[in-house]
Amino acid sequence: MASKPTELSATEFKATCLKVMDDVRKSRKPVIVSKRGKPLVKIVPADEKRPVPLFGYMKGSMKIVGDVVSPDPEMWDSEQ
Repeated sequence: MASKPTELSATEFKATCLKVMDDVRKSRKPVIVSKRGKPLVKIVPADEKRPVPLFGYMKGSMKIVGDVVSPDPEMWDSEQ
């Protein structure tokens, strides 16, 4: 069974927002912020995505067709 999210008033959240954000990140439990007794926002932990490495990120996305080393048999004049 999933645990019930913690609820805070907007005033409590305003006073402790940095601590609340750290707690949500560590515990992975959402927090609901209410204003005048009505739910206003839900703070949930962000998905942790690994950064895309620069070297090799396109590996396997291209296919070599034919000879890429030899010159083109159909020469063309670039000045026309």
